[in-house]
Amino acid sequence: MTGWRGAAAASVALALAGCAGPVVAGTATWPGEVLSRQALTADEVAPGAEYARIIERPGQPDGAGGPGPMLSRPEGCANALTNVIAASAERGPGSAVKYGVAFDGARIVMTLLSWNLDTGKLRAQGDRCAKFEAFFDPQSEGIPITTTELDGPDPDALTYQQTMNLGSTPSSVFMAFQNVGDHAVFGIAFPTPNPGIPAKAELPQTFLELFGRQAAKMRSS
Repeated sequence: MTGWRGAAAASVALALAGCAGPVVAGTATWPGEVLSRQALTADEVAPGAEYARIIERPGQPDGAGGPGPMLSRPEGCANALTNVIAASAERGPGSAVKYGVAFDGARIVMTLLSWNLDTGKLRAQGDRCAKFEAFFDPQSEGIPITTTELDGPDPDALTYQQTMNLGSTPSSVFMAFQNVGDHAVFGIAFPTPNPGIPAKAELPQTFLELFGRQAAKMRSS
């Protein structure tokens, strides 16, 4: 065994022999384990709601393989907040934990992250895209969309209501972002009627309460 292979093997042997430095006592943890402990469980959400962990392929960006973002004016507003998250994202196993909670009236997805979000850039994009138009294609008529900042469950949380006015029917989604220590959480809520689910939701109240409960568990874990 010669060259870099021999040198690498020698380094490993020295480390195993205890020559690489002192041993640190304690239990090894990795980001995925920490985030899993911090995530709300089925027993910690509203009785009667449907709860499920969402498993995605490690290292694959959200939305990979799906349709691209809509065109918009100003440019990039249709996926402005998503782009801020993607720009700083860590990839790979353990970098995020995601779960969904379904109510009669809302579907909520929470994502815990192993890194901090750039909340300054998120706010800047929210301000830039406070009013914009989205297009299905370059020839279609623009769809007015507004991005409105809401009072969140915590002063450190950044919370938005994004409303699309398609025809005469407005439709809103709700988003929240917060850094907690070295980690972060972001959530999104869609109005989704489902009379088969016993737990009822009112938006944005149910979403903001669940988001606040998730951030509180992260702080105390």
